[in-house]
Amino acid sequence: MNKKVAPKLNDAEKFHIVRREAIYTGIALVALIFFWLIAGFGTASLDVKIFHLPLWALLGTIGVWFFAIVISFVLSRKLFKDMDLGGGEDD
Repeated sequence: MNKKVAPKLNDAEKFHIVRREAIYTGIALVALIFFWLIAGFGTASLDVKIFHLPLWALLGTIGVWFFAIVISFVLSRKLFKDMDLGGGEDD
């Protein structure tokens, strides 16, 4: 597997990247909360059962976990950048 050598970044560039990743993580959290609300409460009026469990129970629990896994995968593969934050030396 070929690894790209990351260019040296100054502190301002690192801060910008970390801030951008934190914003993406916050957006992902809001998306996860909306999914939980729609999957759990939004489907509560449906009379659908899977393995004798109501649809809202499955989507509001297991569905949220799967959605969180997908969001985490997308964030880590597409949006987050691997970089050296420093701090390797002990003072």
